[in-house]
Amino acid sequence: MNRIQILNTTIDNLSMQETLALVQEKIHAGEQLHHVVVNAGKVVSMQKDSELRQSVNHSDIINADGQAVVWASRFLGKPLKERVAGIDLMANLVEMAHKKNYKIFLFGAKEDVVKTVVEKYSEIYSPNIIAGYRNGYFSPSEEKEIAQQIADSGTQMLFVAISSPIKENFLFKYRDILKNVNLIMGVGGSFDVVAGKTKRAPTWMQKAGLEWFYRFAQEPRRMWKRYLVGNSKFIYLVLRERFSKK
Repeated sequence: MNRIQILNTTIDNLSMQETLALVQEKIHAGEQLHHVVVNAGKVVSMQKDSELRQSVNHSDIINADGQAVVWASRFLGKPLKERVAGIDLMANLVEMAHKKNYKIFLFGAKEDVVKTVVEKYSEIYSPNIIAGYRNGYFSPSEEKEIAQQIADSGTQMLFVAISSPIKENFLFKYRDILKNVNLIMGVGGSFDVVAGKTKRAPTWMQKAGLEWFYRFAQEPRRMWKRYLVGNSKFIYLVLRERFSKK
């Protein structure tokens, strides 16, 4: 694959359709594909968090989830084709699972949220699509048991809706236990959106790279540091990389 490097972060230059085709290919071959997405905040965190950096950069597919990352790639002369948002990819993969008779495992979020997601997907598609589910609240001592539970479920796709860096590190740490799960993927807060707990930005804001602002406006007290401080650091890092080479 055509990979680029931005700020110590590896990113695959793949479109949504190319990513979906690669997942389908791996499932058909009975192989595992470890997928991760990066946005501006995660790239900033990876500068100092070596464990997160290892977990991300050793994944099989790394998509640019944030529009800011796509813009940065162009500004740095390494243009990515497009943004591949994790929540959109998950939606396409769940539909694929239904059409191809694959099963999915949903891991993360609060109990009522993940149950609502299970109910919605069961209604839209079929209950047969669900291999299992579990909320995202657990102690470190339970991690290995949870990974084994997922592995034993017979699922082809695992979606992990837990905050960073926990989900990235969990998937990297237990990838061998999960070796028979063809797709392992972190999806952040996607379950909350599917369950209707949080709203996603209108399409025009997504295309304009303002999805972060829409999210910030919903929960300013909780999100101000992640977006306002994080985005400022990302801009600084991109500018430094661009002009330090001249």
